[in-house]
Amino acid sequence: MSITTRIKDRSPRWVKDIVNATTRAYGVRTAGARHLPDFLVIGTKRGGTTSLWNYLIQHPMIMPMFPESRGLKSPYFFDINYGKGIDWYRSHFATEQQLDAMARQLGTRPLTGEACPYYMYCPPVAERVRSLIPGVKLVVTLRDPVKRAYSHYWERVGDGVEPLTFEEALAAEPERLAGERERMAADPSYYSRAHDYYTYRDRGIYLPQIKRWMEIFPSENILIMPAEDLYKSPQLAFDRVVEFLGLPPSQLLVAERHNYLPAPQMNPLTREELTEFYRPHNRDLFDSMGVDFGWEC
Repeated sequence: MSITTRIKDRSPRWVKDIVNATTRAYGVRTAGARHLPDFLVIGTKRGGTTSLWNYLIQHPMIMPMFPESRGLKSPYFFDINYGKGIDWYRSHFATEQQLDAMARQLGTRPLTGEACPYYMYCPPVAERVRSLIPGVKLVVTLRDPVKRAYSHYWERVGDGVEPLTFEEALAAEPERLAGERERMAADPSYYSRAHDYYTYRDRGIYLPQIKRWMEIFPSENILIMPAEDLYKSPQLAFDRVVEFLGLPPSQLLVAERHNYLPAPQMNPLTREELTEFYRPHNRDLFDSMGVDFGWEC
């Protein structure tokens, strides 16, 4: 652990807030000299995005977000903070001068990026990304939707924002989402907490989400891979993403799985119901992509 990290961890909240505000203000002032991201990891939630991001920033030619000491993986710009503007977004990335200096040193210009698990699912995000960074490369990790839904639920329980049982939460999902998509469509600045937090079942229907992105980005700019590959063999999955990004191979120094949440066994009847629910959706996804990720279908 670096000295900077140790000092940061021991500082009181008010000191951290001042430092964060100061560095962000500096980033905004220098926004014009900063590089917009070359790639985005856009989801899915509970599909290994945090692990993948932490693997990617181990690559010597992938820059962490600014300031590095904060360990950010996303500013949540295209979904939650869109109203803060492009300069605010740019403030999170390396400067062109930094990248040029590293290019002279390494022989290849490093890349910048971010990873936000809500981007793929949030309806307005794809078009917002296209309008700002149309040439960006997109990385998608999809997880068995039954396991994804259950893991999503337990994350919310851990956050203290889910008082229902898993079965009650699945049953309550339509009511929680009632009118939310319409509000999001009517007001681009509206952030739907229900759509972000409680879409345990709906978020596992992947094909409509994928199509929304594939309709406006070239297929060669999108890499879709199963999260299970990432869990099973981090190095091989990392290698695949690095190759997609056009970077030379690199050895992972730490292949720790981030944000792993142990959970009790799912009720077998609930698992069976979800498996049957997702079966046709998984088949449609595999047929459309021409691959089979091994989930029940």
